[in-house]
Amino acid sequence: MEFPFLVLDANSIISTSTPPFTVSTHRGFLPISDPPFTLPPPFAPLESLLCRMPIITIDGTPGLLSSGKVGETVENELPDLSGEVEKFKGDAGIMNAIYRDYSFLLSAYLLEPCHQRFVRGEGYGLGRQRLPVVIAKPMVKVAEIAGFKPFMEYAGSYALYNYRLEDPSFGLAYSNLRLVRAFEQGLNPSSSEAGFVFVHIAMVSHSGLLISGAVEALNGALTSNRIRFDTGMKDLLTALKKINQVMDTMWNKSKPNGYNTFRTFIFGITSQSMFPNGVVYEGVSEEPMSFRGESGANDSMIPLCDNLLQIKMPDTPLTEILQDFRQYRPGNHREFLQAVKDHSEKASVRQFALEYPTSAELYLRALDYVREFRWRHWCFTREYILKFSKHPTATGGSPIVTWLPNQLQAVLALMVQVEPYCSNASVSVSDEPGVRDIQEIMDLVRSQQVTLTKEVAKYSAERGGAPSVRTS
Repeated sequence: MEFPFLVLDANSIISTSTPPFTVSTHRGFLPISDPPFTLPPPFAPLESLLCRMPIITIDGTPGLLSSGKVGETVENELPDLSGEVEKFKGDAGIMNAIYRDYSFLLSAYLLEPCHQRFVRGEGYGLGRQRLPVVIAKPMVKVAEIAGFKPFMEYAGSYALYNYRLEDPSFGLAYSNLRLVRAFEQGLNPSSSEAGFVFVHIAMVSHSGLLISGAVEALNGALTSNRIRFDTGMKDLLTALKKINQVMDTMWNKSKPNGYNTFRTFIFGITSQSMFPNGVVYEGVSEEPMSFRGESGANDSMIPLCDNLLQIKMPDTPLTEILQDFRQYRPGNHREFLQAVKDHSEKASVRQFALEYPTSAELYLRALDYVREFRWRHWCFTREYILKFSKHPTATGGSPIVTWLPNQLQAVLALMVQVEPYCSNASVSVSDEPGVRDIQEIMDLVRSQQVTLTKEVAKYSAERGGAPSVRTS
């Protein structure tokens, strides 16, 4: 049997009812079509408010967030448009765009007081504890129809559905990307916020080959076809190499000292001191609600690798958070990732790879790219956040010091276990310039195991906590 999940391709027929985040080999985990960047006429009041909202607007003048005026403007101007939402439920792209735009306003409204305190050099303090009905009702309705939580998410709103093309004929070239919504420097494509979003989009633009390679490798294992497995793994490696190369451009596209100018607005409710009792969504429920914030950890690329390669995470509370993050991905992404996990277990992908030295080396090199990705993510956390903020939790509500090392140490430990199976591997998979040999890879792995343990202990001690990450 082969992998039964339907993955679309460039020849697939799509309609307005096709969920935007349907997995495909030509668009990968990006939306199947470019997002709408204007809303239908009934939502003009929402669009007007969002255009005036950024700290610096598109014309260079201070926006509502610069003076803390979003709250009162919402209360004075915005009508309840929840009755308009149903009229567009047949157009999945428009529904996703309405969800995106309400999520931006929701986050700005709740976290505006925290931003005001932050720029004064104070702690975040409390956010607004009640969400007005004019945001809460339409947000809950559109989120339910579009298939998201009624809060800002990484794919569905902040990052992967938040771009337009300056010139459609140039496609997804980085220089052709523009933001639809922003908190920081309006729609300035050179801002740190734009760079943060665009680098994520550019990374995910290479996920089509990642998906097709994963499916081919999985089919090879399911049918005991070694050639198909190795071919798929080589495509997976090609995609991961490109993704990591793009990821490394983050340092220049979004500066460490600029990240915190907009980070406040992508925090969630869950596990955040700004919302100790949750948030009441007026007109929906008087029982406070709680949702995790926007986080790149909710991207689907590395979870795909985890599931395909059968990377087992330690049984810790930190891994429970990783599992909770699964809820904050588009529905088709979740279903695809679960199908890969189920069929990888059925095919015993790891065992199949380790039965033959060349396959084992391909498997180890895939782990190495996952290691590289997670190590760089840890470096981002260290340089962008830990050096600028003492806040104990990341935007998604995970512990800022220990959460990423929990996953990274699991990959490093697995690589040590796999190394002996590569002792007689063919060098044909590593003959291109700049590719490390197995010994170089493993020397780096052992060095990073030591370094990571020391860094987690250091930052935990500085913040008054004890590290809780397994080191082997």
